This record gives sequence, C-alpha cells and structure tokens, in this order.
Amino acid sequence: MAASKTPIYTALAANLLIAATKLTAAIFTGSSAMVSEGIHSLVDTSNEVLLLLGISKSQRPADEQRPFGYGKELYFWSFVVSLLFFALGGGFSIYEGIEHLINPQEVTNPIWNYAVLGIAFIFDGISFITAMKEFKRQRGETPFWKAVRQSKDPSTFVVLFEDAADVIGILIAFSGILIGQLTGNHYIDGIASVLIGLLLTAVAIILVRESRSLLMGETVDQAEMEEVLAIAKSHPAVERIIHQQSMYLAPEEVILLLRIDLKQTNASSIVKSINEIRDSIRQRYPHYKQLYIEPAS
Repeated sequence: MAASKTPIYTALAANLLIAATKLTAAIFTGSSAMVSEGIHSLVDTSNEVLLLLGISKSQRPADEQRPFGYGKELYFWSFVVSLLFFALGGGFSIYEGIEHLINPQEVTNPIWNYAVLGIAFIFDGISFITAMKEFKRQRGETPFWKAVRQSKDPSTFVVLFEDAADVIGILIAFSGILIGQLTGNHYIDGIASVLIGLLLTAVAIILVRESRSLLMGETVDQAEMEEVLAIAKSHPAVERIIHQQSMYLAPEEVILLLRIDLKQTNASSIVKSINEIRDSIRQRYPHYKQLYIEPAS
C-alpha cells in the first residue's frame, strides 16, 4: 500500500515554525532545554526535506546505469536522516545539557518557554496524530512493533518516531523548566536537556537499525512468499519450485527470482508457461515488478 506524503508535509511545516519560535524563546530566556528543543526541531525540518528528496529520487525511471531503478535512494536518504537524528539531535542536546550543568544559568522570563512549548505541543501533536493515522492505515491489524520491523517504507515510520520524540521532548523540557523554577535549582534545566538528548539518541538507534536493514536488502514476508509460491505451483506445467530469492528495491517494488522444474520440454511451451506464471503472480501482487523465472535444466 503506497504511503501518503501528507505526514511529511505536515511535520515539515510544523517543525519549521516551531524551531523558529523555540530558538526565539531560548534567546530571551537562556534556557538550555529550549535550545535543545530548538535544535531538535531544526534537525527534524532538515530530515523532512531529505525524506522528500529521497522519495523524489527513488521515483526516477530505470536507465543504463541503474537497470533496476532508483528505488533504494529512499532507503539511503532515510539512513542519512537517522544518522543526522543521532549526531545533530541527540549529540547537540547532550552537549548543550552538559555545558549548562558545568556553567548553570538562571532561566529568565519562563513565561516565554511555557507559551512556546504549549504552541509546539499543539502543532507537534497534530503532526504526530497525522503520522500515526497514516501508519495505522498501512499496518492494518498488524501489531505496532511488528509493523515497524516489517515496514518497507521508512518515510512513514521515520516521521512517526520523530513526531513521538518531539512530543515527549516537549514534556521533558516543560517539566525541567517548571521544576527548576519551583525549586530554584539551575541544574534541572541542564538535566532536562541531557534527557532530551538521550531520548533522541534512543530513537535514532531504532531508526538507524531499521533503515540500515532496508538499505542492505530485506526479503519478502514469509506469508506473502508462500502465497506467491502457491500461485506458481498451481500452474499445471509446474512440477516443483526448486529455489526462490527476493528483495525489496523500494517500498512498492520487489525483485524475485524463481527456479522452477517444469513438466514440458518443448521450448515454446516453456516460454508460454513462464509468461502465464509471471502474469498470475503480478495480477495478485503487482509490486513484483522485477520477476525472473528460470526453468531447471
């Protein structure tokens, strides 16, 4: 099922506006947690741009240099986004928090922070709900974490995890500023920044793992492959399936190699049977765009 770009555009618009307001608030208040949140939103904004770039590049038609197409461009740029999320988001936030712990500063005009965080929570919440609805549409009845592991479209789950980290990060920043104000402890703000950094690092590790797996090449789900093999076996000319190999080239494009033992020995009959098997599989699963059937000698 093809993914919608709506969650990406929603997150892009929300993060761009929120980053500007967070960093403006950080200038007026001196809050370390707010600086971390501003950096976080800037990283998220660049991530959405890179995901859109990956989607655009992945849709280029195959040519002589890339005979199987450019589908893996999306997987590459999703991997880059995951690394940026780790290095820029998590790393900068932890650094900013440690710097604030070494040189604590009083947060001034906290009302700015509360106002900005409230606005950010609303926009990030809307973006998160949009991404969650799209992911739920794609996964159907599949359990959440199983759907994440099985998903072949990183543009959906990357945005979902980013938005979830946004919402949780805002709550951490709000709690840090409020507790610091109530207790007069200037270290709380720095601790909140470090916690935000650790949160982003944890999310980045999940995204890096999933994006790397897709970039390396994932096979088709076992249940789907069993149905594909059943379609092939149902053809009257098929004696048995000797071997199969599959790999996702893009969210909606699979390359499949079948080695089949056929009953016929006549060349024209073999070609006809292979074409019929290929058409039957593609009729049920149109995303098998690269489908090669090799008759056993």
